[in-house]
Amino acid sequence: MRAEDLDIVMMIEQSSFSTPWSRGSFRNLLKRTDADLWVAVAEDEVVGYAVVWYAATEGELGNLAVSPGRREQGVGRWLLDWTLQKAAERGAERIFLEVRLSNQAALDLYESRGFVQVGLRRRYYRAPTEDARVMCLELAPPV
Repeated sequence: MRAEDLDIVMMIEQSSFSTPWSRGSFRNLLKRTDADLWVAVAEDEVVGYAVVWYAATEGELGNLAVSPGRREQGVGRWLLDWTLQKAAERGAERIFLEVRLSNQAALDLYESRGFVQVGLRRRYYRAPTEDARVMCLELAPPV
């Protein structure tokens, strides 16, 4: 992701989440050396993005979203796989994430890649208030 991608990233963000991140959050993450921000591009257009940050040998997938017109076409799967590969190359041994209990599409995606629930955060999300599943995936070292 680059600063010039932020207009479309913000459109995707606002259409994907009830409490979207701010443009400033993305700008600040772009400056951090302990974070990776990736975009998926199709036909010269950003169609999705993923954000992961790291501490020691752990990563956290903070955000993954796909533009509404590109959902259910494999973009999210591709972005997740790319992000997991890059995290392993960076030395991450495991990746954590939180996901709304009601977000079945995301849960199905994460479980299909081997994520397992390791905790529950009560009332984690707002608008509407909802619990979050904490999920983790142990990463294989890169080949």
